[in-house]
Amino acid sequence: MLSILAACGGPSREIVGKWRTSSDPNSVVWEFADNGLVLIGSTRGRYRFGDNDRVKIETPFGTSVYQVTISRDHM
Repeated sequence: MLSILAACGGPSREIVGKWRTSSDPNSVVWEFADNGLVLIGSTRGRYRFGDNDRVKIETPFGTSVYQVTISRDHM
């Protein structure tokens, strides 16, 4: 589960902002931009939404698909 540092509203725009993988201040930060770019720690990639609340993330290391639900400040 990811917890939020900051985010904007809107259906798929709810993901925009910085998300932390845990409450540990040293945990990896995932930063989603509204232009489809994502920064995971120091790794850059692209994301896009599919069906059934899925988000596809492509980085130089590979492609992953995650099922996501965003509720206020939790993903």
